[in-house]
Amino acid sequence: MEKVGIYEFMAEPFHCDFSQRLFMGHLGNHMLNAADFHSTDRGFGMRYLLTINRSWVLSRLAIEMEEMPKMYTKFNVETWVESAMRYFTSRNFRVVDNEGKVYGYGRSIWAMIDTETRQPTDIFAIDNGAINNWIEKDKECPIEKGGRVKMDEGAKLVRTIDPYYNDVDINGHINSVKYIEHVLDLWDQQWYMAHRIKRFEIAYVAEAHQGDSLSFFLQQTAEHEYCVRICKDGDKECCRSKVVFSPWK
Repeated sequence: MEKVGIYEFMAEPFHCDFSQRLFMGHLGNHMLNAADFHSTDRGFGMRYLLTINRSWVLSRLAIEMEEMPKMYTKFNVETWVESAMRYFTSRNFRVVDNEGKVYGYGRSIWAMIDTETRQPTDIFAIDNGAINNWIEKDKECPIEKGGRVKMDEGAKLVRTIDPYYNDVDINGHINSVKYIEHVLDLWDQQWYMAHRIKRFEIAYVAEAHQGDSLSFFLQQTAEHEYCVRICKDGDKECCRSKVVFSPWK
């Protein structure tokens, strides 16, 4: 089995926006599915981990796209483990079609937690550190790693929502992709008619659950660059995100 996994998806019509291009949230979901398929095939995926009270949780995700796949387009998500430490592992992605056209790349950081204590646990304890057998250091991922999203007191509260059933994932907390969708909903369709998402970053700080009220604080930090802080119950930070837009040419 190769170190790099390749998984085919399609930009299904009801996963696309008004421009007939794939929603960023659905692309993120495809990346997370590819990560699970890759790790499951190699013996350290969720199917096995849940039997021993372990689970992967996403800590950081950065996606940088030159173009989003159009409706009905088939494309591949390639994924590989770049490095592994005791409590965190980095995994990269490349989105490419069968002719070699590259749409973009992704970088992610994952932690393994104990599902009972909700605390990080030793990744190398799984099958005597078998994840080390799958590390691929030579495959290029040319985008920058996700950095610290810097915001100050100038961020303004722009929305508060209550998460419900469809926001909750198999780990019992708010789904990673749902945060992406809620952040990108801060801009309306008119904005997206003039701008595309060039880069999206999100860093998860603390878990939120159904019953928590989520507040979104928005700050423009550069031209076409915006940062978002999400807090539960008003003041406890759950995650931070950065969105870099590019005007349509």
